[in-house]
Amino acid sequence: MTRSLRTPGHQALMQVLVETRKSKGVTQQELADRLQRPQSYVAKIETGERRLDVVEFVEWFQALNADPKAAVSAISDVVSA
Repeated sequence: MTRSLRTPGHQALMQVLVETRKSKGVTQQELADRLQRPQSYVAKIETGERRLDVVEFVEWFQALNADPKAAVSAISDVVSA
């Protein structure tokens, strides 16, 4: 298994994270406040500088009142292609 950083799957993850946040009309700062983290945490994740574990991934989507299962499905489609 190769490293996943900057692969199409990782790019899809970052895209889903950003698009979900923006579709909810939430700024990086607002999401950071909801997650009780600094704004730089959100920025670093969205640019791929920092990675999320699965718990953080679920918390991200819960903070946006979004479905993490739909996001996993979209990412999975890219990885499977």
